[in-house]
Amino acid sequence: MLFLALLTLLGVCFGPSHCKNQEFLSNTLINNVVSDPATGRLYVGAVNTLHQLSSDLKEESRAETGPRRDNRQCTPPITDACEEAADTDNHNKLLLVHGAKNVLVVCGSVFRGMCSLRNLSSVEQLLYFCDTKGEKSYVTSAEEGVSVVGVMSYFIKDGQNFSVFLVGKGYGSHDSTKLISTRILEGYGDWVVFDSIVEASAVQANPFVLRYLHDFRFAFKDGIFVYFLFSRTLGVQDTKNFTFISRMCEEDQNYFSYTELQLNCSTGNKYNKVQAAYVAEPGKVLAESMTKSRENETVHANDRVLFVIFTSDENPSTSAMCMYPLTAINRRLVQIIGACYSDNGLIDGKSAVYSPYSSKSEELCSNSNNQNMATMYSCGAEFLPSPLASKAEFALTSKPSFTRKGHMTAVAVAREMDHAVAFVGTSSGEVLKVHLSDHPEFYGRAPVDVTGDKVNKNLLLDTSLQHLYITTDKKITKVPVQACHLKTDCHSCVSMKDPYCGWCVLEGKCSRKKECRRSAEVNTWLWSPEQQCVQIQAFVPPNLSCRKTQQVDISVPRLPTLRSSDTLRCVFGSHVSDAVIRMDDPTQVTCSLPNPGEIPPPLEQQDYVSVPVKILVNEEIQVTSGEYHFYNCAATVRKNPNTPCISCVTSEWGCQWNAQDHSCSDRDDSVHRDHIIKPQQPDRCPQFEFPEQQLIPVGFQIPISFQGRNLNIYSGHTFTIGTELMETDVEVTQKDGSAFSFPGYQFLYDKEQEVNVSFHVKDRDTDRKIDSTLTMVLYNCSVNRGDCSLCRSSDVKYQCVWCSSFSSCVYKKLCPSPEDTQCPDPEITDIIPRFGPLNGRISITIKGSNMGITKKDVKQITVAGVDCVHQEDKYSVSTSVVCEIGPARAVPPFDLPVDPPNTGPVVIKLEGGREGTSKVVFTYRDPKPESVEPLRGPALKQKKNLLKFTLKKGRFFFFNLLCFVFSGGRTIMVQGSGFDLIQRASIKVLPLSDEFSEFVQESLSKNDTMLQFYSPPVNSTMDTQSLRTVVQLDNVMEELKNFDYHPDPVFNKLANNKITETSVIIVTGRGFSKATTAKEAKAFVGDASCTVNILQDDKLILDAPSSKPSARSKRQRRDTNNNPLDLVVKFGHGEWLVDSVYYEPKFSDIPLHIIIPAVVVPMLLFIALSIYCYRRKSQQAEREYEKVKHQLENLEESVRDRCKKEFTDLMIEMEDATNDLSEARIPFLDYQTYTDRNFFLPSKDGTNDTMITGKVEIPEGRKAIVAQALNQFSNLLNSKTFLINFIHTLESRPDFNNRSRGYFASLLTVALHGKLEYYTDIMRTLLLELMDEHVQSKNPKLMLRRSETVVERMLCNWMSICLYQFLKDTAGEPLYKLFKALKHQVEKGPVDAKLKKAKYTLNDTGLLGDDVEYTVLTLQVLVHGEGQDVTPVKVLNCDTITQVSLTDDVYRNLPYSQRPKVETVALEWRPGSTGQILSDLDLTSQKEGRWKRLNTLAHYNVRDNATLVLSRVLHTQSFHQHQDSHEERSALLEDDNTFHMVRPTDEMDEVSKSKRGSMKDKAMTKAITEIYLTRLLAVKGTLQQFVDDFFRCVLCSSSVVPPAVKYFFDFLDEQALRHDNVDEETLHIWKTNSLLMRFWVNILRNPHFIFDIHATEVVDASLHVLSQTFMDACTKTEHKLSRESPSNKLLYAKEISTYKKMVDDYLSGIRQMVSVSDQDMNTHLAEVSRQHTEKLNTQVALHQLYQYASKYYDVIIQSLDEDPAAQNKQLTLRLQQIAAALENKVTDL
Repeated sequence: MLFLALLTLLGVCFGPSHCKNQEFLSNTLINNVVSDPATGRLYVGAVNTLHQLSSDLKEESRAETGPRRDNRQCTPPITDACEEAADTDNHNKLLLVHGAKNVLVVCGSVFRGMCSLRNLSSVEQLLYFCDTKGEKSYVTSAEEGVSVVGVMSYFIKDGQNFSVFLVGKGYGSHDSTKLISTRILEGYGDWVVFDSIVEASAVQANPFVLRYLHDFRFAFKDGIFVYFLFSRTLGVQDTKNFTFISRMCEEDQNYFSYTELQLNCSTGNKYNKVQAAYVAEPGKVLAESMTKSRENETVHANDRVLFVIFTSDENPSTSAMCMYPLTAINRRLVQIIGACYSDNGLIDGKSAVYSPYSSKSEELCSNSNNQNMATMYSCGAEFLPSPLASKAEFALTSKPSFTRKGHMTAVAVAREMDHAVAFVGTSSGEVLKVHLSDHPEFYGRAPVDVTGDKVNKNLLLDTSLQHLYITTDKKITKVPVQACHLKTDCHSCVSMKDPYCGWCVLEGKCSRKKECRRSAEVNTWLWSPEQQCVQIQAFVPPNLSCRKTQQVDISVPRLPTLRSSDTLRCVFGSHVSDAVIRMDDPTQVTCSLPNPGEIPPPLEQQDYVSVPVKILVNEEIQVTSGEYHFYNCAATVRKNPNTPCISCVTSEWGCQWNAQDHSCSDRDDSVHRDHIIKPQQPDRCPQFEFPEQQLIPVGFQIPISFQGRNLNIYSGHTFTIGTELMETDVEVTQKDGSAFSFPGYQFLYDKEQEVNVSFHVKDRDTDRKIDSTLTMVLYNCSVNRGDCSLCRSSDVKYQCVWCSSFSSCVYKKLCPSPEDTQCPDPEITDIIPRFGPLNGRISITIKGSNMGITKKDVKQITVAGVDCVHQEDKYSVSTSVVCEIGPARAVPPFDLPVDPPNTGPVVIKLEGGREGTSKVVFTYRDPKPESVEPLRGPALKQKKNLLKFTLKKGRFFFFNLLCFVFSGGRTIMVQGSGFDLIQRASIKVLPLSDEFSEFVQESLSKNDTMLQFYSPPVNSTMDTQSLRTVVQLDNVMEELKNFDYHPDPVFNKLANNKITETSVIIVTGRGFSKATTAKEAKAFVGDASCTVNILQDDKLILDAPSSKPSARSKRQRRDTNNNPLDLVVKFGHGEWLVDSVYYEPKFSDIPLHIIIPAVVVPMLLFIALSIYCYRRKSQQAEREYEKVKHQLENLEESVRDRCKKEFTDLMIEMEDATNDLSEARIPFLDYQTYTDRNFFLPSKDGTNDTMITGKVEIPEGRKAIVAQALNQFSNLLNSKTFLINFIHTLESRPDFNNRSRGYFASLLTVALHGKLEYYTDIMRTLLLELMDEHVQSKNPKLMLRRSETVVERMLCNWMSICLYQFLKDTAGEPLYKLFKALKHQVEKGPVDAKLKKAKYTLNDTGLLGDDVEYTVLTLQVLVHGEGQDVTPVKVLNCDTITQVSLTDDVYRNLPYSQRPKVETVALEWRPGSTGQILSDLDLTSQKEGRWKRLNTLAHYNVRDNATLVLSRVLHTQSFHQHQDSHEERSALLEDDNTFHMVRPTDEMDEVSKSKRGSMKDKAMTKAITEIYLTRLLAVKGTLQQFVDDFFRCVLCSSSVVPPAVKYFFDFLDEQALRHDNVDEETLHIWKTNSLLMRFWVNILRNPHFIFDIHATEVVDASLHVLSQTFMDACTKTEHKLSRESPSNKLLYAKEISTYKKMVDDYLSGIRQMVSVSDQDMNTHLAEVSRQHTEKLNTQVALHQLYQYASKYYDVIIQSLDEDPAAQNKQLTLRLQQIAAALENKVTDL
């Protein structure tokens, strides 16, 4: 048996589907694969290698074919004379098997495409190769991209039959000029091997070469013809590809019969370029389907069909498969040839033929009376025209049978029985299985590892047609065409829908039909695509009593026909019986049911048991299965013991009740007596019902009467009644007839106010229960009715009264005293809170009793003499009243002897004059905070975490960020004063999703100045983003915005479990820093504590205990063998067992003679070796190092000091500018200017763009018509069908470039701004298409990287719109501060006005490298015409006059657009009584040769504290207009070579030449050039705080996140799940590209897009560095830095990791936020539309958009005409009407 089991296992693994697919791996790219049908071998042509493989992909032989010394410019053979020759890879271009001569034809790309012959049995044996025959032997192409196909054939000459092969190839620049050629495989006469032996063919003529771009994909033979399948263009003018199949006779030695037929896939030839093809028989089913779809054309099962894979130039993201019967191809070719031979090339009067490669202009075709010329001359003739090609109108068209997103690259078709199955390879490496039928269906994928490499077009079936060879770039995999045997049951087998598979019923396996021995018999093999298994339809009887046994008939409609030798059995549970098939109905099986003893009992509370049923054939094969129910009538009474008879007769099993025996039994129609109650006759059951008393009060005995019926059988019997709440049953008294009663019972029950009680009735003699439906309500008046008011509020039916004798609520008859007419006065027991603010306005809860029955009973409430407004909605009957207090009474004059006015009791007055006064008093009193400590400092450095807030008028303000974990327990201290006024202080954590849950932590201790809390523990299953934390002091509650919860920390196992008394323990994990601080954390080894030295987020460093500890638990103390000790870490309330540790012995325990050789000797050797290596390495660098050592030391110290000083200076100087910043002071652009700059400023026209100027030239007389037409055009754009079609049409045009696409998208954004919801819908639709395109083309990471499509620019604009308010409210301030700080830092040092370089910058290319001496001046500037007030302005004496005029200090509070332009102001210096006009250039300007220096303040000798007057000029003035003469002006203008601080060094004039020596001396004294780069560090360090603030603001998901961001990121998450090949990294790229890279980088680089400012070139260069840093932070790629890296990369290298983490946290934080619904997003977008649309130039945008519609009018009309949806909506007509109105365009109206 064991041996058989092993054989079975081996059969599974080595049967049709092996345990692992056989593979062959190539080291280089595989070009071609062919198989030898005779042997099953594969031959693999790869780059530089040829492989010979067995059918199991085992390598049998190989040959190295490259690289070879070659150059395309050189003619083979390659000798030393070819100096350009180099090792060149040899790409395999063609492999052909010639089995008759055991030869393999191998052609490569080296040596102009020469071929060789190799032994088919051993490819390493080279049979022939010669590179000296010249051009005759150039067969294929030297270029990798040129495709080559071939087919073996024969050639007869001089009576001899020669082996040849026909080659079709495209054109390479150094190739043979032959399009199709015939090559001989042996020498004969003048022919050499591989010679082209057909020379006189027009197909090979030169004119075609440069005009037609051929891409050959397939070649094959059928009958007497050879076929080539390729795509090509139609000539120079048309670059679109068309697919052709060409045919010629195999015996045609002159290519006279060569004819091309265009193949169209789809009616409009959408799929136009062939990729791969296969020829196979269609089978009966597919043939019938093709016959139906083709008019007047019959396709037979054994016909040959060409299956072709096409891609689309129009839509590159899709591909299709079309099918062409070869009979249809041949029939159309004969029609084309016949038209040319006999009818002047006409078919139905239309020209159908042309000569594709001929430059002849004369008439091609002729007219003949013989209409059978095409048949007579089927292989052409010399006197007949050739070559021929069909015109496009007569192309053979087929509808796509299978289409798919993405590229299909290969196809193979197999026939299984009468069905065709296509295996389709894709560009992503998948092979799809498609069942070809009326409606081709994709049903699975081949079991191959998908690597992402495309499937090679050589998709082959093995000789047995059992396996498929799948070739990708470097791998061939052999996979079975089916895996039926892997499915072990019928349902999983048929669910595959695999045409190969079916369920073999009588063998119990999933297999091919031929593998099922009796598959020819009916219902024996169930085909998988039909999806039907053998099933039990019904049982007769459908169920049976478990007390009976009999036969059952089982209906099995699809039961297979059995032979006499077959056995059939039924299995019911463990019972097996023979089955019999009825002769009259072979679908009915009769089986014996098990005996009652074999049936298992039913479960508790069930009255039946389900027994599994199986029908077996031949002992062990299961045909079908089901369940059979056996019922037990006796068990039916379990369902309701109080009504046994009713439960019995109403059961679904048809049971009957024997009242005499008091039993339930199976139905017996032979028994008919009065005491037998038949099924479904519950009214005949003896039973008690209809109690007169429905309510029973607790503690009072009430007589209960009820009715009985059908009790004749019990005549003279005595009954008892009882229930679970009665200690003993009570005897029932029979009254007249059917009336019964019992005196009642004094019940005791106080758990609930009322409870339903069901009574049972028994026969006292037999103790059997008789059916009783008596159910009454037992109630207790005193439960939850503790006072008179609560008692009286109860329902009158209960008759509850307040009994003063008992001071409780009781049943009316239980009270000995008469009922009081009125309740006692209200009693107030507590007031919450007892203190409140002087201005009142807080709610007071008054607790007590007898405070009214309804809320209307409360007439007045006063608190400390002040009226308190009753809040009726919060009233609780009698026990609680809530009111809102008013302000405290005014303080009386101090000399009046009255009680303190702000303290007093609560008085409540009720209906009827009742009144209650509290004993506790309420006090008006405000808390007075005194201090908050510490004022500032990081939480991790503090001994305690201080929650800092201020109490002010009942409000809390929470300032710093605190992190807590789910376990809670961190200490929170609150300091202040007046806390003794607070009755209850607590911190609450409230989940947003559950209003009934809250996690509360009361204060630990409280006094007048201090509150202490522990952070509340929270359920770990909660979403941290949904937690809301509040502080509650009495009834005043305030949310803490920055109070963050994080998951509990996670601890890893220790890397080293052995420790000593002096070792350090390193604990790793994550989330430590969010849980606690090093001061708060505690750790224990055993029972000893460890000192926590360092606590980082992922690392905890502990000192081991100073002495060896003991175990914490007693169990561990007893187990001393291995002495393990628990390492426990405690954060707050949370405690975690990290790992067990072991103590090692001390070194002192180890003998000294072991320590010395083991430690000291290796240490000495190591030290000696280290010294030697160090001295060797350091000698080379030591001399260089000494030169710069002192400079670098001084430099490092100076940079550090300078950063500290300059940061301090900057903070002081910017204090005035930033402290009072508000939205009003930040110069935000209005919405229109903001959108104009974001959408249109980057356009080629800039500020002159029509959308920015808003000017469109329209004649006055046409304005009304144009306005109306533009409104119609707007309506047309609101048609989704039109707009999507419009965009697709424009994007398909080659002249619609990226700039046009971006501009078009921006126009569209403005035009649709009024309907942003619709705009968003369009954007989503286009994004889905773009996403599918990128995913299918295996480049998903490239999506959204650039604005190359309309939708990418639309997304950018959408983000700009949705984030405008966020910029104004949140991100604008830190960005503006960053800009101002950067500008201030740049301008505090020299800035060269000409070179645009500065001393202080972040950009190394903009760094002013020369030392410039300068001093800081404070000038008093008087603005003419604005009063006598002067403005102190800080400038540098090296500044030009223009730089001084533009300084910000003069126009501090004026937006840039409102400032005067520099050419409109003049600067005048008044050193005395006279003034001097200052300008950049005048006659006093210094000259250095041909160069002229710009004037500065130092040039004019302007002193500190000088007064300058800034005045407006009426007209633009240049500097020379102040000069006196024309000669002076000419002298200034004669040369424009000017400089500011540093002269350009590219042109040295004579003066500089004479000073060259002194300049060299000066250069010798200059410091190292790189030292100037440290200024970058100084500027960076100074600005770091501002940069961090901006990054934190933008990348903070815990504060405000615009809803558009969450909405769009969720959209990307959804789409990522939709696509299998979108990983987390790709999703990260999508998100950062769409928001951070596309919007934030743009705003950071161009702050003038949001602010009314001007960024100079120097500031702009530094902003570029910051934006590049932001971009680097968004990438997942780790940047490898070196000395050669750009300085701006090195500058922020340390911060990049922090910024990357901020980006990751930002994205993950957004993912955890509550989703933004479509409805919420649409509401938000509608509000944006409402607020801003009227401000935009919508009409101008529509006018500009129409210009595109006008430019591409014809193609748009054509596209709309081809779209059925557009036709239905008459979109073409609407566009024509608009065109007619706008530009008088002629239409078909």
